[in-house]
Amino acid sequence: MIGEFSLAGKRAVIVGAASGIGRATAHLFVEAGATLLLADINGDALAGLAAELGGDMATAVIDVASRSSVEALGIQAGSLGPVDIWVNLAGVVAAPAPITQVTEDVLDRLIAINLKGVFWGCAAAARIMERQGSGSIINASSAGADVPAEGISVYALTKAAVNMITRTLATEVGPSGVRVNSIAPGFIDTPMVTYRFRRPDGSIDTDARAALFASRAETAALRRIGEPRDIALTILYLASDASAFVTGQVLRPNGGSVMP
Repeated sequence: MIGEFSLAGKRAVIVGAASGIGRATAHLFVEAGATLLLADINGDALAGLAAELGGDMATAVIDVASRSSVEALGIQAGSLGPVDIWVNLAGVVAAPAPITQVTEDVLDRLIAINLKGVFWGCAAAARIMERQGSGSIINASSAGADVPAEGISVYALTKAAVNMITRTLATEVGPSGVRVNSIAPGFIDTPMVTYRFRRPDGSIDTDARAALFASRAETAALRRIGEPRDIALTILYLASDASAFVTGQVLRPNGGSVMP
């Protein structure tokens, strides 16, 4: 990895690292030369990723719905040295339901993880980076924040909130030399979407999967769905010095499925 896209000598915290986009980002960051602190609620998957990546990989099992858990991660990260990059990728979805049928449990869970988890992650990262006078914070939003769609009101509102958290924090910490941006992916082939074609017994309905992927590809200008590495490459750009003049922005790697 050369020039401004290199992460050599940089330390990165990846929250939600154990699967999907987080796992792809961890692999790419190692390729780019970064030292990582990997965090996730799934300890077994996290340990597997750390072993897969090799080297002396720091890890933390955390629950982003808990402010104290995220703050403890910030303390751990700060104890290891400068934190150049903090990526908030942990998130969940819920089965589609109209607003009139959304339960309080679903509302509270998605707000706790998708919204408050990012909020506390941003706060923990910003405290460290403001003292340093540098750093890049990257948050996971979604194309769902840009266009209303039936059944995903709670998920969409949490991601729209992430965009505003991003812009507000960018304004607050910019004078200290800290950058804050969001990524808003389109439909990506990750474990998060398997609920759409998983049978009650846990097996995958391959026909339903193929039909869903084909329909989503048809709505994108590039006529394909995204892969985790597609998004990881966008995150690498925002993490690296190549985006040194970029802050308060929402980047949309979505294959042209949404063009707000």
